[in-house]
Amino acid sequence: MSSTGDITAAERARTARPLPATDPGAGPRRQDVSPAGTPSEDIGYRGPTACAAAGITYRQLDYWARTGLVEPTVRPAHGSGTQRLYGFRDILVLKIVKRLLDTGVSLQNIRIAVAHLRGRGIGDLAGMTLMSDGASVYECTSYDEVIDLVQGGQGVFGIAVGAVWREVEGSLAQLQGEDTGTGDPITPVHPGDELARRRRDKAV
Repeated sequence: MSSTGDITAAERARTARPLPATDPGAGPRRQDVSPAGTPSEDIGYRGPTACAAAGITYRQLDYWARTGLVEPTVRPAHGSGTQRLYGFRDILVLKIVKRLLDTGVSLQNIRIAVAHLRGRGIGDLAGMTLMSDGASVYECTSYDEVIDLVQGGQGVFGIAVGAVWREVEGSLAQLQGEDTGTGDPITPVHPGDELARRRRDKAV
């Protein structure tokens, strides 16, 4: 949607289109480039850790995985005894789904939003805002687009994906993951521990 020219905000808002119902992952994918500071996709997180970071219950996590709403991409569950392993993007999507459900968006539109998020390069997500009028979900990539939707009466609430990103990143920094290649546990380094280590190094 355009944010320039002589047209009014309402006219600009009408040019916005809801997220398409087709899976964008079916077409060519954008280059998946992680911004600096993004947690490594070589780290996986087990179900309880994903729940803690996303703010959901294990029952929700299990149900969403079994119904295909949000499935773990690092390691799905295969039979009894196997542990699902979620990546950073998976947990980001889980937290966004929780926010959408809490604001009353329909499951059909949430599935569309999830497919859209999955189909975008991770580098695109930090600058994205999802808006909804309760009936449809829209993507905005600029402040002007958000304002246009609100002024046009289409946007009732918005989710700044970048803000959710930072919340998930902060939560995972305090939680244990595991190396997706070796399965070795990765213990988070707390700021106090890191400061103590540097002081010990200087004293040597």
